[in-house]
Amino acid sequence: MTSSPPVRLGVFIGGLSVALLSGFLIGKVAGPKNVPASASPHVHGTSTAAAGDGHTHGGTTGDATGLAISSLGYTLVPGRAELVAGEGGPFTFTIVGPGGKVVTEFAQVHEQKLHMIVVRRDLSGYQHVHPTMRADGTWELPLTLREPGSYRMFADFTTNAIALVLGADLTVAGSYTPTPLPAAAREAKVGGLDVTYEGTPRIGASQPLMFRVFTAGAPVSNLERYLGAYGHLIIVREGDVGYVHAHPEPELSGGAIKFWFTAPGPGRYRAFLDFQVGGTVRTAEFTVVV
Repeated sequence: MTSSPPVRLGVFIGGLSVALLSGFLIGKVAGPKNVPASASPHVHGTSTAAAGDGHTHGGTTGDATGLAISSLGYTLVPGRAELVAGEGGPFTFTIVGPGGKVVTEFAQVHEQKLHMIVVRRDLSGYQHVHPTMRADGTWELPLTLREPGSYRMFADFTTNAIALVLGADLTVAGSYTPTPLPAAAREAKVGGLDVTYEGTPRIGASQPLMFRVFTAGAPVSNLERYLGAYGHLIIVREGDVGYVHAHPEPELSGGAIKFWFTAPGPGRYRAFLDFQVGGTVRTAEFTVVV
């Protein structure tokens, strides 16, 4: 026997109600989160900073940076990539921005508009230098790489409120034997001074690193500001030469230079501490194992 039209209509309406209710409940449980349509993906290895704020370097998220020659539409273009061992001379490069235009506007960060770091791929031969910029956006400085080998240069800068670290390879021809990375140690000697550090880096978590400077066993009392801070800490990872800049505290902490460092991953790192005493900038080097 067939159902009458009223019965069929009732069954249809009941089934429709169940379907709608089920869809509502499923949507509440598994529906999309409330993400604005304009949200953009997070870009690792960059950070934004207001022009001239003086406190932010590229690579401040804890990710290793400087692994690419181009990022976010900006490209590092060295004037030459091959140098002669021990032969000083002018070295030039530009930063080319979106649309292929050479960038000429940079924010001043730590008293400079651009910080250039050079280190050989075995993490020796470290230099932290500051080129000058011509009106056309060409950066220039005298550069000497004393030993043959493959080097990595990093350009650390902020432009258009974007902090970036771009990297490029430089080659010095000649016979080359890599220098083994020194064993991890808590003390380094440089220029007649002893430098120690305390702290244990952790992967993905910001941890304090405390550096103290001594002379003849006594704490140095005349640490001077260099580039607006009592110290600058550049940390480079063995293997891929990834670059990490640690955050300096604006003031000394119990006589120590304090930084905050987030390790991007396990491995061996070389930490380069730039500090100034008596008008002379020195660099203490440490091997750090994470």
